[in-house]
Amino acid sequence: MSTSLRVKPTSRQLDFQDWEFGLFLHFGLRTFYEGYVDFDKRPMSPEAFVPERLDCDQWIRTAKEAGMNYAVLTAKHHDGFSNWPTRYSTFSVAASPWRNGQGDVVREFVDACRRHGVKPGLYYSPYDGSADFYNQDAKAYDDYFVNQMTELLTQYGDIDILWFDGCGSEEHEYDWPRIIGEIRRLQPNVLLFNMGDPNFRWVGNEDGLAPVPCWNVVDSTEISILTDASEKLAERLWLPAECDVQMRENWFYSDSDAHTLKSLDELMGMYYSSVGRGANLLLNVGPDREGRLPAIDTERLLEFGAEIRRRFGSPIATFADFELRDGKWVYTAEKPHLIDHIVIEEELTDGEAVRSFAVSIVTAKSRRMCRMYEGRNIGHKAIVRLPAVKASGVVLDITESDGEPKIRSISLHYAGDR
Repeated sequence: MSTSLRVKPTSRQLDFQDWEFGLFLHFGLRTFYEGYVDFDKRPMSPEAFVPERLDCDQWIRTAKEAGMNYAVLTAKHHDGFSNWPTRYSTFSVAASPWRNGQGDVVREFVDACRRHGVKPGLYYSPYDGSADFYNQDAKAYDDYFVNQMTELLTQYGDIDILWFDGCGSEEHEYDWPRIIGEIRRLQPNVLLFNMGDPNFRWVGNEDGLAPVPCWNVVDSTEISILTDASEKLAERLWLPAECDVQMRENWFYSDSDAHTLKSLDELMGMYYSSVGRGANLLLNVGPDREGRLPAIDTERLLEFGAEIRRRFGSPIATFADFELRDGKWVYTAEKPHLIDHIVIEEELTDGEAVRSFAVSIVTAKSRRMCRMYEGRNIGHKAIVRLPAVKASGVVLDITESDGEPKIRSISLHYAGDR
């Protein structure tokens, strides 16, 4: 296949893939109702929303220290409670006693992102359990949808992501051409998740795991955890995958699930199975009822970020140490040394070319080639994890490709045991 026939990403999609690791924040009225679940029939009152020590700076400062590059806040979840003082619903922060009805979580979140250099994203549930006209008057609901989008995209500066959760929308038809037209008119650079006119897609599970292989170009998407059905696209599109997953059992804060906090080992496994397979990782922490990230979650998140840096922050060799010989990328060590990770990135500007690849080492004693790994896609990033091996050289061989493959980066690492 020639380069001209490949599906190519936009520059914004490449930006998104470079962000790699983000913080998901489920926070809202549900935070204050222990044991409530998605689509819960029990009523909730804005009177309960009182995050007396709300500290979005703590959220985003922690994300930044953990190595996260973007954050996505639930501006409105399935219950319909708006985390900003919307003019189009009485079910919002403006109806709560918090800050005498003058508070705005979205404002404080976006401002904190800007202070710390983290890209702000807003989760918005198209399904709205508080809008009694949702299933009665599709046109009226489309008006409501567009009006709320207009508020979010005109009052807070540039928003990098709109994260549309498909849960609850399985049988509903939205006027996507109208809705997307307004969104693109107001903020042409915003990235949309999974619905309407997506720029990136859901990986298909909530476990933090991308499959092998995980291609960037797809002909269908999955929009909801509540159905196995896929939505066929009109054409093949560049839609990189994002893996969303919880730090604990619940998306929103709970008093009863601290024992489900993921271990560092499990988090690292998810990192290898998401970022290490070319997808982004969006890890959720639910701020507590004071409006802060819980201490144990914060500690674990910082531990996670530190371990990623420990394993990958100080490469033994980089792309500058490789040379291209007969179509292979070859590294020769000054003297044999241990390696246990090889990180490879494909240059994706002209699309994804690599269909399969192999990594071999030149052995330390015999100086013989020994194939150690065979893989499928490289895409944005492939983290090849090996048992520790002493090598006097490393060879990357692209064994199948659509046209000429281009490699953006290669690095060698030795992490050893913690």
